[in-house]
Amino acid sequence: MSQTLSPNILYWTHFTAIALFGLGMVGVLVRRNAIIVLMCLELMLNAVNLILVEVAMRTGTADGLIFVIFVMTVAAAEVAVGLGIVLNLYRLKGSVEIQTFKSLQG
Repeated sequence: MSQTLSPNILYWTHFTAIALFGLGMVGVLVRRNAIIVLMCLELMLNAVNLILVEVAMRTGTADGLIFVIFVMTVAAAEVAVGLGIVLNLYRLKGSVEIQTFKSLQG
C-alpha cells in the first residue's frame, strides 16, 4: 500500500532542511570555537538526513533510510574523533579557539 504525501509536507521539509543546512554553514564559516564548529557540522548532517528521510517517504523505498543510518554512523564517529582531538588540543594550548591551532601547521 503506497501512501501519498501532500506537496505541502514535502515543501516544508525542503525549506526546513535548507534552513538547517544554511544555519550550519554560516556557523562553520563564522564561528571560531572548535566545539561550535563541530555542532554546526552535525546540524548540516541532520539537514541532509531530513532530506533523505523525505525522499524515502516520497518514493516508498528504504534506500533513503539506509543512507540515514550510514550518515548517522559517520556523524557519531566524527563526533568521537573530533571531540578527542579538541580535548587534546585544549590540554596543549589551553583554548578551543580555531586561531590558536594555526601554530600546529607543519
